[in-house]
Amino acid sequence: MPKLNQFKTLVLDEFEEEKFHLPPHTHTYYEIIYIKKGSGVHHLNNNLLPYKAGDLFVISPDDEHYFDIKKSTGFIFIKFTDNYFNSKQNLTCDEFLLNTPESFMRDKILKETVLKFDEPCKTILKNTVENIVTYDRYIDVTNSPIVFYQILSIFGLIKETIRCMNLQMQSTHLDNEQIANYIHQNIYQPKLVQVKVIAEHFNIAQTYFSAYFKRTFSISYREYIHNLRMTLIEKRFHNNQLPIKQIAYEFGFTDESHLTNYFKKRKNMKPTDFKKL
Repeated sequence: MPKLNQFKTLVLDEFEEEKFHLPPHTHTYYEIIYIKKGSGVHHLNNNLLPYKAGDLFVISPDDEHYFDIKKSTGFIFIKFTDNYFNSKQNLTCDEFLLNTPESFMRDKILKETVLKFDEPCKTILKNTVENIVTYDRYIDVTNSPIVFYQILSIFGLIKETIRCMNLQMQSTHLDNEQIANYIHQNIYQPKLVQVKVIAEHFNIAQTYFSAYFKRTFSISYREYIHNLRMTLIEKRFHNNQLPIKQIAYEFGFTDESHLTNYFKKRKNMKPTDFKKL
């Protein structure tokens, strides 16, 4: 099965045809597909989804799909890579830091259901897609904040339609207490509190996580981890009941020397001197 690649962060493609030009395929990028006119069946991950004018589909990497066109169909494809949203963190609201468009587009319910856009969402969606296409005729939409917000608004319309249809998506909501609890439970295992691991655990894009954490907790994620680890280590030393070697093992340091160097770098003294205080 062919797998399509895309190197530009954002590509718009508008065309009409009576037979879809691609066989069943996957790709490495994301697609928002708007049906401008026509009808047929969208084959998506072995699901048969009848389509008509005004319908919208979202495709994520590794989805398998193609269109069986019954009536000449006009398509508008909005295609983007991971880097499209990653490069615009400063424009993204907190909701999309936690539940990224990329993770949203992978939800299983969107591969099994044809969304039913009621008014005014149906008209707003049509106008939004046409606005994006119009911008593309005049400027490079890749770096346009206006187009970026137009694309985000499409996700808002999808969410509103899902709510009106009483569909249940996978829950990706989390709160700050969940993040803090995860860190405190896993602070003794350095690998589990790496940014890439915690971001994956909470289904947050790794590139967004650090910015979100600092905005929320008013401290960088790295400093938070160091401060928490140091506070716990100091308590162990104050109790004066465990040898340094055992404390080093408890917190995932390779050996006593590793812990000593780590402690000295942050307290300007050796653990042995700190224990005498």
